[in-house]
Amino acid sequence: MTERTRVLVVGGGPAGSTAATAMAQAGLDVRLIESAEFPRYHIGESLTPSCRAVLEVTGAAAKIDAHGFTIKHGGAFRWDDEKWVFDWSKQVGARSWQVDRSEFDSLLLDHARESGVQVSTGVAARAVRFEGDRPAAVECAPREGEPYVIDDFDFLIDATGRYGLLSNRHFGDRESLANLRNVAIWGYWENAQLLPDTPTGGINIISSAEGWYWVIPLADGKTSIGYVTTKDAFARDRSQHDQIDDVYRRLLGTSATMEKLISGATSISEARVETDYSYIAGRFCGDGWAIVGDAACFLDPLLSTGVHLALYSGLTAAASVVSIDRGEVTRDEGLRFFEFAYRRAYTRLFALVSIMYERFLGKDGFFATSDRLIGEEHGVVEEGISSRSFAEIIAGLSDLREAADSSTRVLTERLRDEALKVQVRSVADPESGRPDFTSVLGNPLSDAESADFRLVTALRLGLERVRG
Repeated sequence: MTERTRVLVVGGGPAGSTAATAMAQAGLDVRLIESAEFPRYHIGESLTPSCRAVLEVTGAAAKIDAHGFTIKHGGAFRWDDEKWVFDWSKQVGARSWQVDRSEFDSLLLDHARESGVQVSTGVAARAVRFEGDRPAAVECAPREGEPYVIDDFDFLIDATGRYGLLSNRHFGDRESLANLRNVAIWGYWENAQLLPDTPTGGINIISSAEGWYWVIPLADGKTSIGYVTTKDAFARDRSQHDQIDDVYRRLLGTSATMEKLISGATSISEARVETDYSYIAGRFCGDGWAIVGDAACFLDPLLSTGVHLALYSGLTAAASVVSIDRGEVTRDEGLRFFEFAYRRAYTRLFALVSIMYERFLGKDGFFATSDRLIGEEHGVVEEGISSRSFAEIIAGLSDLREAADSSTRVLTERLRDEALKVQVRSVADPESGRPDFTSVLGNPLSDAESADFRLVTALRLGLERVRG
């Protein structure tokens, strides 16, 4: 390719493919490189309704529907001595999918190609060359052939996931969150059961003394079953067994509820293990670059928000870039909107996940905190049903709503206050024991700076100035 490309996207997962697709559909020349050959395996199978909303914007939702994935209407929690369900179809009028990520991600990348994105797979980005503060070239290593350099782009989108081309490899500003140093172990089963009150196609979340289990019904009778626990607890259990499958079976066997759900079921895979250490980058964007998805931040999978954050950041980054390109906003205004929108979404989910791990509030406390995190009160909660605020936050819909309507935005300061109120152990000061939540937020932007604009998806994607 010899022509200059407006945008180079590195990474073809949900964040990268969505950002690339949205920008190409808006008329920008977009090139995407991806280190893997698709389809490729990936965990993160339970999606939120916000994912459907974003994919309706890019036109991919109809393809996902047609593929035959399990339709997810909500889920059921068994958390300590309490239980409740969230039913998105009834509470917020939405639904999503439970997906095989190898198939889902391939569908999104194919949709990017069909939308005009020039896609190259099997090409790893090894380093970025800068001219001043602006990325000028990316060093590439293809699986076949000689290394080469791409230096024909104007804007760089880093969607390299946990590899973290910019934040982890170049800037070195990725910060782990000490209160969420967890490990996940999982496998796949046939004919497993779900809790009896689970909404159609819903996920089960079941707590234990040292962690929690997920049960995700996939298509064709297949079920993903996993367990998340602390790094120290997993190391202890791992030391007692020679084989990882033995560790997995033992951990499932310690829960009477899980034993019941897998009675009569057949294991169809070996166990897999992954560290789920949560982290956040110091910067999400700068002159000529933006970081989306897991490349910018990763959050514990308790509320199944990984793909939501990926698609939401991909869409908001794309909207910012196309509005900058059309001259509707300045470079600083567009990047400021993206940084604020993505960091706010992560912060809210981080606060809710953290207080659920601390557990002392109970479900009524979780629901009351959810109300405060979106600035609304929804009154008495029906017995056994989550609050509407809780359902909306874990659906990802509060993030989309606030991005599109500046008048509904929750102050960043409120999110910080809620986190501190319940003593979130994030990047804590080891001497005082108090969390330094400012380091999690980085340098948070004020509502006054970002509320001048809102996300627009109807007719054309972009940012709209609402005041100033």
